[in-house]
Amino acid sequence: MTNRQNKRVVITGLGAITPIGKNLADYWDGLLRGRNGVGAVTLFDASEHACQIAAEVKNFDPHEYLDKKDAKRMDRFAQFGVCASIQALADAKFEINELNADQVGVLIGTGVGGLRVMEEQNENLITKGPRKVSPFTIPMMIANMAAGLTAIHTGAKGPNSCTVTACAAGSHAIGDAFRLVQGGYAKAMICGGAEAAVTPLSFAGFCSAKALSTRNDSPENASRPFDRDRDGFVMGEGSGILLLEELEHALGRGAKIYAEIVGYGMTCDAYHMTSPVPGGQGAAKAIELALTDGDLSPNQVDYINAHGTSTQANDSNETKAIKKALGARANQIAVSSTKSMTGHLLGGSGGIEAVATVMAIANNRVPPTINLKNPDPDCDLDYVPNSSREQQVNVALTNSFGFGGHNVTLAFKKYS
Repeated sequence: MTNRQNKRVVITGLGAITPIGKNLADYWDGLLRGRNGVGAVTLFDASEHACQIAAEVKNFDPHEYLDKKDAKRMDRFAQFGVCASIQALADAKFEINELNADQVGVLIGTGVGGLRVMEEQNENLITKGPRKVSPFTIPMMIANMAAGLTAIHTGAKGPNSCTVTACAAGSHAIGDAFRLVQGGYAKAMICGGAEAAVTPLSFAGFCSAKALSTRNDSPENASRPFDRDRDGFVMGEGSGILLLEELEHALGRGAKIYAEIVGYGMTCDAYHMTSPVPGGQGAAKAIELALTDGDLSPNQVDYINAHGTSTQANDSNETKAIKKALGARANQIAVSSTKSMTGHLLGGSGGIEAVATVMAIANNRVPPTINLKNPDPDCDLDYVPNSSREQQVNVALTNSFGFGGHNVTLAFKKYS
């Protein structure tokens, strides 16, 4: 499917609640400065866990956006998603009212949803009995609630859904929202990802799988994508939200336009529950599909925001995928992993990384990959090591890959 006979879709609003900034301006400034968001876990006692570090959103106060009663009835992941969505609408100066509510939708992805509430209420069940389990347990833990509550708090009555595809969820949400606007099913979509999985059970599971970095004594150096000394990913949390808008609608209200979304590619490795297929063929195909969908050639790509998790399997396979999909052009493209600063937000990562990609286009600045001190010989592309770079960015891609073999690439370009 190409978009040449469909409606053009632009980004007019951005919201971000991240470990390095709780709004768009601070997040972008943190990326350009190479700010480290990783530190000791404070959200629970991690002393018995092999990994004791995370990229937490520090000093988050949902009451800046929500009243106390509403905030209390939301899991942390939903708070992140709703608050970042409110930011995006404000940034776009987009008012949802009775005249347009049916044409504004919400699509917010997550990997696990309300895990914190699930763990807390399970503890109540075991220690205090079933009568002490909160009546809000189910609506607080289910994965669709960031999308549903965003609609409730903004009044958006159009298409509403939730993607749950592990670490690809946020990017799937943006891609699916793009299709809805492109196809004329909505004039605007609030979309992205949200996650808050810095919890005891989550850490125990990932530690048992030996997926997390155990660089507890040096958290600032723990997330090191493409570095030969990487020892696993660092858990992050937060939300990144984009307001996608049909071009003519955006122009009609005089909206500022950050960039245009033009391509969406998705595939499945159909290989393994947690490991990517060796050689990166599935990821390469997603990149190729996004380029085809956007009517783009490899020679037009200036920047790739990599999935770049800081795990042995991902980083080398993603490098191979980029080379396979883009050929000789791969060596001339700036590639960076912002997870080096924010950690890995799981289902929320595609949202904040799409925000970073759009901002790179809007500002002609490429965020760095920090902690890249000893490059892995198998990871030999231009990863913009340690310092941001000023350069022309007309076309940019962002990759997201998830357990289950999910691969997503989104393609953005400068609006003209």
